[in-house]
Amino acid sequence: MSAQTKPPQLDWLIRNARVATLSDSEHTYGALNNATIGLAAGKIAVIESDSNAAETLHATNEIDAQRQWLTPGLIDCHTHLVFGGNRAQEFEWRLQGESYQTIAQRGGGIVSTVNATRTLSQEALFEQSAPRLERLLEEGVTTVEIKSGYGLNLQHETAMLTVARRLGEEYPVTVRTTFLGAHAVPPEFQAASNPKQAYIDHVCQEMLPAIAESGLADAVDVFCEGIGFSVAQCEQVFRAAQAFQLPIKGHVEQLSNLRGAVAAAKHHAMSVDHIEYLANDDVHVLKDTVAVLLPAAFYFLHETQKPPVNALRAAGVAMAVASDLNPGTAPMASLLNAMNQACVLFDLTPEEALRGATCHAARALKCHDKGVIRVGADADLALWGIDHPAELSYAINFHRPTAVWQDGKLSKQARMSNA
Repeated sequence: MSAQTKPPQLDWLIRNARVATLSDSEHTYGALNNATIGLAAGKIAVIESDSNAAETLHATNEIDAQRQWLTPGLIDCHTHLVFGGNRAQEFEWRLQGESYQTIAQRGGGIVSTVNATRTLSQEALFEQSAPRLERLLEEGVTTVEIKSGYGLNLQHETAMLTVARRLGEEYPVTVRTTFLGAHAVPPEFQAASNPKQAYIDHVCQEMLPAIAESGLADAVDVFCEGIGFSVAQCEQVFRAAQAFQLPIKGHVEQLSNLRGAVAAAKHHAMSVDHIEYLANDDVHVLKDTVAVLLPAAFYFLHETQKPPVNALRAAGVAMAVASDLNPGTAPMASLLNAMNQACVLFDLTPEEALRGATCHAARALKCHDKGVIRVGADADLALWGIDHPAELSYAINFHRPTAVWQDGKLSKQARMSNA
């Protein structure tokens, strides 16, 4: 495999690499046994598997991969990593037998994080959130989606999205932002005759227009659930978002089957996320969207209802895997651990898990030039000192990349002998 036209000068050459291109599904991992990858202007410019031809290539910087495995940079396509405080007390309550719904009804859950987040300045919110992002980057994550949803008013939702964008500016990572105003009903709306509807009207009529005008959001999300919002209310948000040409996605079928995934697919959602209670009969409607699996929440909530992975697989629905990093139901800043959980808890294969955290995650964010290794794709790459790509899903806290390139720039390199 090689480029037809080789640039006269490359920024980077990565020689002697085994490569999991993930660029097709016909071959295991889309693997190349001994390849040279050339990077230029933030893109993958050359993929050369002919060692003689590769010798003619030159670059400003070169690295001998020593037959380590090169993968696309990992993509965490569903996180809530910008928030204030923590919910360790609620974790203890759940272990004592209280349900997620009961805790939410007594003022815990999402609303407790809203109260903590609203007390922080943007600077304090950034300082609390940055270490969580750093943990993801240590594992080779080069793209991350960050949702709002813990502000629940225009001032604090805007602050969350502003902090998320700042994280993308100050760290070597691509950040995609999602407005999740329809996450829960804030305290100030509880006295309304119909609190949920009053708040959804406010989201659609006041908050969304301002968020769209600010340009701070790349997409709009909703929490479609009994303790969240009804299908009709979520569809109201979808229509409002699409009036501003903002793509939509949904937290759906996490705790019950409201058929929110069907509604989201009808509105051409980028992704439907959680989907543990998705009915087999509804899987076929998802063929043009991405099913995002979030095993950490399943794990932390002691759930037993698994997403219909076999039906999704049989229908050819793309399955992404994400950390769901959040303070309540998935306090876990590890996409590699989520990949392991997706295999152990949801029966994905290691290859499906890696594709779920790369090419399928890219599709869930409409990042079409990410998540694969092919000529013309973004030069977001991770090099791993492993013998086989399955090791990334097999072991917990065994592996960190030896080198990471984000947008064609080396953002991390560990010591490598004779490199």
